[in-house]
Formats: sequence, C-alpha cells, structure tokens
Amino acid sequence: MLRPKLPDIPTLPTTTVMPQQTQAPASSAGRPVAPYVGVGVGAVAAVVAVGIVLTALLAALAVSAVSVAIAAVVLRSLASSANKR
Repeated sequence: MLRPKLPDIPTLPTTTVMPQQTQAPASSAGRPVAPYVGVGVGAVAAVVAVGIVLTALLAALAVSAVSVAIAAVVLRSLASSANKR
C-alpha cells in the first residue's frame, strides 16, 4: 500500500560543548518541593471531582424540571379536554 516517506533525521555532532558557569547555582531553602506538588495535584483532582459532581447534579435538575413541565402540560391538556366534554 502507500506509505508516507519520512524525512531523514540529520545526525548531530558527537562532541558536547559545556558552557562556562558564571553564576553559582541557587541553593535550596531546605524545603522539599515534592510535598507541595502532591498537595497541588490532590487539590486539582478534588476541584475537578467536585466540578463533575456539580455538573451532574445540575444536569439531573434540568432533566427533572423538563419532565415536570411536560407532565404539567399533559395534565393541563387532559383536564381542559375533560371540561369540554
């Protein structure tokens, strides 16, 4: 079958050039970053989960409101046609 031809990947030079470091590396404050990242991920997951639940509840409320409105129209129609007979 037809297959696309991929372009050739150019080869990179094998010698590595190390730039000279002019500044001293920043020293850490002694606090690990990992716990803050874990809390952030958990907080984002909680916000997303709450958002999904609230969206589902809003959708259920909308469907219930539409069904109640349809039932009210049908009952009103039945009641008005019974009065005409």
